[in-house]
Amino acid sequence: MRYDEMIRKVQILAHLPDRESAQSAIRSVLQTLAERLPAGLADHLAAQLPHDAAAHIRATTESVTSEGRPREVGEPFDLTAFAGRVAVRAETTEDTALEYCAVVLEVLDAAVSPEEMRKLTDALPADIRELSPAGRATEPPS
Repeated sequence: MRYDEMIRKVQILAHLPDRESAQSAIRSVLQTLAERLPAGLADHLAAQLPHDAAAHIRATTESVTSEGRPREVGEPFDLTAFAGRVAVRAETTEDTALEYCAVVLEVLDAAVSPEEMRKLTDALPADIRELSPAGRATEPPS
């Protein structure tokens, strides 16, 4: 999948007014995913994405803190923290950030191999996993 196609799909699925808003949603979710996933898995995910999308992941995994140390990846945070980080990056509410997460994960599901998507969802805690198409498919009936 090309990056333009990813942007277009996110814009349509999230009902965003313009391309820039879709790019912001993609960037915010991918950077936050990169913080949550183990480094090797984040790198494998980036390898299957278009260059511009992969750059969002690599910018996070290769960044350093203000003290000059490599930024921590594979951080063990939950859905609330995940949504909060996406909301700050996208300059939106946490509810809207959750919508962005679900949409971007849906687009990722179509963009990467099923094996890679399974590894990605397996690496997430249950509350974040429920945002992905695979996680929603395995939810118990209410």
